[in-house]
Amino acid sequence: MDQEMVTLPLKRADHAADIPLPRYMTEGASGMDLYAAVESDKTIAPGEIALIASGLTAAVPSGYELQIRPRSGLAAKNGIGILNSPGTIDSDYRGEIKVIMINLGKHPFVIKRGDRIAQMVICPVSRAVVTEVSELPSSKRSDGGFGHTGRS
Repeated sequence: MDQEMVTLPLKRADHAADIPLPRYMTEGASGMDLYAAVESDKTIAPGEIALIASGLTAAVPSGYELQIRPRSGLAAKNGIGILNSPGTIDSDYRGEIKVIMINLGKHPFVIKRGDRIAQMVICPVSRAVVTEVSELPSSKRSDGGFGHTGRS
């Protein structure tokens, strides 16, 4: 199956001239790796949250968003996650892309300049027309949620 190709204009900040542009690391990867543009090593203590710069701005095409997602290796090996995951970069945002990272691990974690810190996925966006109704159509599930099937 042919994949849709989308042009994503990116601009590097002056402080990120040496930082690689995001790229797919394998042929089947859905996310492009995003790199840290920290000025110096940044240590994130256990339980701490840090805002990490990427040094990039983007002009996301209308009808798309960029989703910023955690890297599974950082999560599994070090307990490093991303808050508000996935983060959303809207098509009308032109500020620097930054990643809200959290250390859920037991040890301090050091982010170095140029480290791969997140994945960036471009996704189509649908817009909804909201209509208020007096009743919703019924369904077999109804309002069951939060473990209603008996599995926690």
